[in-house]
Amino acid sequence: MRFAAALAVAAAAVSGALAQDTFILGFNSGASDDTGKAKTQEDFEKEFKTAKALQGAPGNFSAIRLYSNIQWQTTDTPITAFAAAVSTNTKLLLGIWASGTTNIDSELKALNAAIKEYGTKLTDLVVGISVGSEDLYRDSEPGQRNKAGVGNTADNIVKFIKTTRERLAGTTLKNIKVTHVDTWTAWVNSSNKAVIDNVDFVSVNAFPFYESERDNKIDNAPTLLSSALAATEAVAGGKDVWITETGWAYTGGNFGAAESTVNNAAKYWKDVGCALFGRKNVFWYTLRDANPANKVKFAITDNLSTKPRYDLSCPEKKTLPSPNTNGTYMGNSTSTTNNSPSGTSGASPSSSTGAARASGTAGGNGVGANSVSVVNAMAMMLSVVFAMAAWAL
Repeated sequence: MRFAAALAVAAAAVSGALAQDTFILGFNSGASDDTGKAKTQEDFEKEFKTAKALQGAPGNFSAIRLYSNIQWQTTDTPITAFAAAVSTNTKLLLGIWASGTTNIDSELKALNAAIKEYGTKLTDLVVGISVGSEDLYRDSEPGQRNKAGVGNTADNIVKFIKTTRERLAGTTLKNIKVTHVDTWTAWVNSSNKAVIDNVDFVSVNAFPFYESERDNKIDNAPTLLSSALAATEAVAGGKDVWITETGWAYTGGNFGAAESTVNNAAKYWKDVGCALFGRKNVFWYTLRDANPANKVKFAITDNLSTKPRYDLSCPEKKTLPSPNTNGTYMGNSTSTTNNSPSGTSGASPSSSTGAARASGTAGGNGVGANSVSVVNAMAMMLSVVFAMAAWAL
């Protein structure tokens, strides 16, 4: 009996470890700091180390989503985040800035230069690459009405996706999974279906905080998020959906019924984050604010302290409520110029804010990164099994 009980406990521990480890937990990271200055390698390293060492965190936040391959305020110099990721063994969801342009040559030049410099030390850390961020929303009628900035068309995004695959075909990222990040309202717009058809997985930014037309008080946030996610999954054609931005502001003003307070930010983490972590791949918005022009702040730490603004633990097993399926969950995106959930005016990746496939393996080099972690978790927990078995005997 003792042996059977020991095995049951160990099996549960293995299951829990694997479930947590096979989903990506991460944050978004802009190219500039919160004063508008370009981040150095040391800046990125401190950021990445803080993410992994957050007190009370319900898992290992070991991944970072970038918006651009280019160092801020340069033409095509590789972003210093690459060196920082190699130094700290941090996984990356790469980003190609695609708004307001007819080509992505500089982005791909910077990425290929980094691949040549760092080789597999870098590419083994890459879990995917996003071609663009909220370009479709900004190019839409609601985006233009909200003055969200210059975006790009679905046709151009598809062209950029194909160009990215072509230009990486001769590198160690030749099999990397490609995505595009946009709002759920952009994804449910049928005119953007060609983008869904050309990506390997769909990435969605969803912010109940900004959904002022939908009674977006904090108590309704879980249902709003669940509905946005369900709406995106319904048009994804069976492809995995990553949550690339979500969070709640702790200061900076209110939007509709949404109040920006520390208590509400903490509640959103508990009610939404804790229901997603370990079940979906998530890049939270955000560890550190990046755009000084955006008065609405989302950062969960001050000055990259490992002591968070609020309790990050997830002591209860949380689940999202059922989505609103009455067919009316449609409307304007949540972004506005300087107050968008992306923190961007549409002008530059440095102003951007910032998870992974539901299977937990991003394919290509991402598979290797996740598989190593899974194997390590299995080995560790199996040692517990044997130790418990010996004790039981």
